[in-house]
Amino acid sequence: MMSVVTKLAAFIFLTLIFLTPLRVGTSVLVMGMILYSLGFVLMVVALINFRNTPMGEPVTRGVYRISRNPQWVALVMVMLGIAIAIGLWTAIILAAVTMVAGHFRILAEEKACLEQYGESYRQYMERVPRYLLVL
Repeated sequence: MMSVVTKLAAFIFLTLIFLTPLRVGTSVLVMGMILYSLGFVLMVVALINFRNTPMGEPVTRGVYRISRNPQWVALVMVMLGIAIAIGLWTAIILAAVTMVAGHFRILAEEKACLEQYGESYRQYMERVPRYLLVL
């Protein structure tokens, strides 16, 4: 069910992005683009860290030392940056719905990682917060 909610919210979000003109020359555009850019850079770094981890090992290096889910954090930053840049509350609400629905997916992924990697992943979970600042 959460997968359907996530996909529907993302589809509506993308539709809003394409149909809403940017508010050129406004502070919301600048703030949104800064958040988007930070999220984009974080995503690239997280993907590089992911790619450079040997098969069969959990990803725990690079930005994965400060977040167990940096790709998700980056995606949320990108979505919120876009939502702020286009200046629509509807887009911000859809980004929030996507974040909440994605949280449940992450819980399932972490359970699978615990089953696959065992105690080493449990210790990683104790050291590193799920998102950024909160364990």
